[in-house]
Amino acid sequence: MVTDSDTPAPAPAPEKQALGPIAGTSTQDRRGPREGGGFNNGNRDRGPRRDNRRPEVDDGIAEKVVFINRCAKVVKGGRRFSFSALVVCGDKEGKVGLGFGKAKEVSDAIKKGGQAARKNLTTVTIVNGTVPHETYAEFGGGKVLLKPASPGTGIIAGGGVRAVCEAAGVKDILAKSMGSSNHANVVKATIKALSGLRTRENILSSRGKKVRDKAI
Repeated sequence: MVTDSDTPAPAPAPEKQALGPIAGTSTQDRRGPREGGGFNNGNRDRGPRRDNRRPEVDDGIAEKVVFINRCAKVVKGGRRFSFSALVVCGDKEGKVGLGFGKAKEVSDAIKKGGQAARKNLTTVTIVNGTVPHETYAEFGGGKVLLKPASPGTGIIAGGGVRAVCEAAGVKDILAKSMGSSNHANVVKATIKALSGLRTRENILSSRGKKVRDKAI
């Protein structure tokens, strides 16, 4: 017969020892990677991150978005959208250009259009803030008529014609779009009309004549 005196006493539980810091590491080293630590501590001496983007330089050329078009391509999984931007830029001192950019995002399309417009700057003739004479031009279905205006009239135009005139530096002008309402054709017709402008001196010099001095 087994009695209580014959039952062996249970062994005492081992005492829990407090875990101290790991040898050779600090409290910051034992933090996880999300907390800025890490056992290897490889990010401590790297310093601030470098920004590889080039700083934007102000070259005095103003940009204006004329039209943004959204295109949808139907694929097996649904629709994929892309954007195209028609951008006009100029220095407001007689130079104007047109650019067309396409991308998956609107901002990227505008950026591409601006870069393309800066590469296609055209010099136009402006006299006292207006055009020297009446002009008419066509591009595709776009038909534009431009007339000089007296100081203080302002830019009497709209849409793409107004954007081109503002970018070129024209302050007073009367304009009329008489053809298609396609933004690209209207803008190209306007630039074509401004590019064909000539002053009185240019016309006489091309004919081999000189400008007579006005009698006092």
